[in-house]
Amino acid sequence: MTTEHAAAPKAWRGRFYEDFDVGDVFHSRFGRTITETDNVWFTCLTMNTNQVHFNTEFAGRTRFGRPLVNSTLTLALVTGMTVPDTSENAAANLSWTDIKLPNPVFAGDTLWAESEITDLRESASNPSVGIVTMRSRGVNQRREVVIEFQRTFMVYKRDATEVEDAFPGTDADWTV
Repeated sequence: MTTEHAAAPKAWRGRFYEDFDVGDVFHSRFGRTITETDNVWFTCLTMNTNQVHFNTEFAGRTRFGRPLVNSTLTLALVTGMTVPDTSENAAANLSWTDIKLPNPVFAGDTLWAESEITDLRESASNPSVGIVTMRSRGVNQRREVVIEFQRTFMVYKRDATEVEDAFPGTDADWTV
């Protein structure tokens, strides 16, 4: 099986509405290992008082035998891993639906994200954006799907004034 690799662009601005086609599939470039600290901090930050996320003795008595990673951390992480490929130029998220958690996530697991574009439509109220719907999933190092969901977001079109290049430039000469 051969895989075509296009040359990297000299300037990357992310994808815009015009860059998507239904059926496009994206894989995150990097995996991310979740640590115990990530889980405890996220759980405390979000005021989740379910002990299964931060009390080892309590979690040891559950069917999992150890603390579970907070499922909303899993959702946030996998969503974030999709951003460079899909929503770096998003104007707003509109929905997360059909969230499923088929396998547990534990500290020490490494996750990757996979996304597929399932629907595209013009915005009826804002000519600067289009509406993108995709399904995403997180896959761990054991090739297990740990989360699946659908997300819909507004993404800017390439010529939208909101996404014009904002680099200020300079008149100063280089000194090195």
